[in-house]
Amino acid sequence: MTQFRPSRFEILPVIVKNLLIINGLFFLAQFAFSGPEAPIDMEGTFALHAWQSSLFRPWQLITHMFLHGGFSHIFGNMFALWMFGSVLENVWGSKRFLTFYLVCGLGAALIHLLFLSYEFLPMMKAYENLYDQQARGQWVSIEEMRKFVVTYLSSDLTHAKELQQLGDNPAISSQIFSQLTAKYQEVINTATIGASGAVFGVLAAFVYLFPNTYIYIYFLIPIKAKWLGILYFTYELFFAIQNSAGDNVARWAHVGGAIVGLLIVFTWNKKNRQSFF
Repeated sequence: MTQFRPSRFEILPVIVKNLLIINGLFFLAQFAFSGPEAPIDMEGTFALHAWQSSLFRPWQLITHMFLHGGFSHIFGNMFALWMFGSVLENVWGSKRFLTFYLVCGLGAALIHLLFLSYEFLPMMKAYENLYDQQARGQWVSIEEMRKFVVTYLSSDLTHAKELQQLGDNPAISSQIFSQLTAKYQEVINTATIGASGAVFGVLAAFVYLFPNTYIYIYFLIPIKAKWLGILYFTYELFFAIQNSAGDNVARWAHVGGAIVGLLIVFTWNKKNRQSFF
């Protein structure tokens, strides 16, 4: 089963169809309940937050998969879900595909949180040191706080340069520390949304099961699934390791979803090994 032929297969099987509908409804709800006066904060409640955040809730490990950051975000994920997920659901059946999809999304979320915690550890330790100094009345120098923000938050402190000209003193130190704390909390409370982790698991499973099926990039350029999968995974892994400042894509969730998907399909398919090359 190294090449997929879609004859006699459902174009829109039941689980894929319902996932598309649910994601669409959540997407509409994000806009309907947006703004400070909304009765519910969709992202604050359902998006995935770091374990260290006061906004973290266990159900976010699942619900974050149904939120998206914009039309291009949801369109890309849902198109890939339909394109590759429909094939897998036809092959596996609805129950197995739904289990696979949710486990990939959950696994991707857990891997993302693990790497996020690893990235947060030095920042949290440095902040605690500054906080302890401030709490004991040993005011922190403005320059020390500026270094913390530049090092860990990839940002700067508003008006810090101007305030520094007034000289270091407890009042000024307290004012700037409040700015630092606000930026620190903003980073800790950053939300992760999107079905990309689960979709990468779906893509990985498709590539493993049907490596020689041709996929047409932009409907024009043919490439075998195995080469597209390898290139895409390498691309995501490279930028995940780089951890570039300003990159707001959850790369480790993508990598994690693909790894979980491969492990599952490899286990399920262990009695029927396929020829990848």
